[in-house]
Amino acid sequence: MKTTKKANKKIDITKYSRSELENEFMKLSSQIEELSARIEWYEEQYRLGREKRFGASSEKTTLDQISLFNEPEAETVPFHVEPKIDDIIKAKKKKGHKAKILKDLPIEVIEYKLHEDEQVCSECNQDLHEMSKEIRKELKVIPAQVIVTEHIRYTYSCRNCEQNEINTPIIIAPMPVPVIKNSLASPTLIAHIMTRKYVEAVPLYRQEQQLQHDGLAISRQTMANWMIYSANNWLKPLYQRMHEHLIQKDVLHADETVLEVLCEPGRPATTDSYMWMYRTSKDTEPIILYDYQQGRSGEYPKAFLNNFKGYLHVDGYAGYHKVSEATLVGCWAHARRKYDEALKSLANNKSIAGTASEEGLNYCNKLFEIENELAELPFDKRYEKRLELSKPILESYFAWVIEQQKQALPQGYLGKAITYSLKQKDKLQAFLLDGRLEISNNRAERSIKPFVIGRKNWLFSNTPKGATASAIIYSIIETAKENGLTPFNYITYLLERLPNINLEDKDQLDALLPYSTSLPSSCRSLKNR
Repeated sequence: MKTTKKANKKIDITKYSRSELENEFMKLSSQIEELSARIEWYEEQYRLGREKRFGASSEKTTLDQISLFNEPEAETVPFHVEPKIDDIIKAKKKKGHKAKILKDLPIEVIEYKLHEDEQVCSECNQDLHEMSKEIRKELKVIPAQVIVTEHIRYTYSCRNCEQNEINTPIIIAPMPVPVIKNSLASPTLIAHIMTRKYVEAVPLYRQEQQLQHDGLAISRQTMANWMIYSANNWLKPLYQRMHEHLIQKDVLHADETVLEVLCEPGRPATTDSYMWMYRTSKDTEPIILYDYQQGRSGEYPKAFLNNFKGYLHVDGYAGYHKVSEATLVGCWAHARRKYDEALKSLANNKSIAGTASEEGLNYCNKLFEIENELAELPFDKRYEKRLELSKPILESYFAWVIEQQKQALPQGYLGKAITYSLKQKDKLQAFLLDGRLEISNNRAERSIKPFVIGRKNWLFSNTPKGATASAIIYSIIETAKENGLTPFNYITYLLERLPNINLEDKDQLDALLPYSTSLPSSCRSLKNR
């Protein structure tokens, strides 16, 4: 009698028919296949997690780069004579490097001369003349200094009228409106705190400590109040004016990221809020706007981009479909990233060359290579060349994707890459519609990165008012940077001018926009003056 163990019990297989045994065998085979696929998936997760933690983060590749690491014997080159050490030293020296660093900086000259009494020859007692001079250049840093500025306004009257007339005219000298009434805050101090937090990502509690070291006791709560007041009262009208200009453009980019706001009414402190970002494309004046919202619903971009009817570059998030009047343009960087993840998840002993993941990545790389070649062409020429060069690759790629879908495991990284491309097919092909469009949404990702980096330091916003103020300040600063302005000088100029103009006058606001040609040269960075 033949027996087998199952759950520590002996089972008499003679009691079962052949068909029952075959069914049991098929069932066990299916379970083994399912468990093997699950183990492979967990191994992929482990390898990709290890690669993300310890590996290079760049996704840039060339068509031949992948095989370089798997088949080194195919890439060997004949032995070359090593260069001489003198040649190496000469190659490292860059002529004009110091001059390039110093060319835009102000110069302070300190001269060392002999006193007139000493300018006498020790041999013949005749006067000495300047034969030559030696110049040594150094970089001098002047740390931030805090001084008190007293604004004294005088009032005038007429003594003759005081003595001889019934009415005495009183004239008060004009004085600029302060940025915050009855406060020690000046435009330069607020601009300093803003740029430290929103450009250099220094949290307010650390700024509080640093100011205390300089003998200035200003609490982080006071600084936070200054930020919120200045953003809502002075910078907000400028933000709203840029918003009006933004939605009139033909091509925009959008992205969003998580933001934690602790004291949102009716919501736990750990609930995710979002910072949305919208910006113009590359061939118009840069405008970058952030928008704080309590969620990730598609209603938020729909409301922010109300009446926008152009092209909108996005990633794969479905919420942007709510912007119904816009034509959505997909991101090939996201499609390529998924094939990159699929390659990184492969076992170390598995050859990458010839895999479906490599083939998918190669399709993406070909499209990016074509874009690099067409980058300098005018819009109409770029449109024509894309139809000639990129469209055939797209057709071949999506035919290949449909075939691969039949074979790839849906939950594997390759399966996810293929599913992403199929779901995003219309949006991924949309860049062919207009020469002004881009192949990726990397422009938006680069613009939201300063906020993400800052968030790593200050972690969260305390209140919705603070989050809204941060969105406004980030918008002004990032737009200023993109337009070649120095954030500190520009914010200082705004806080000096905005309290003293009519904020309802759009012409006056337009003159203060980061891309206005009427801004003083002091607002521009040294290299852009």
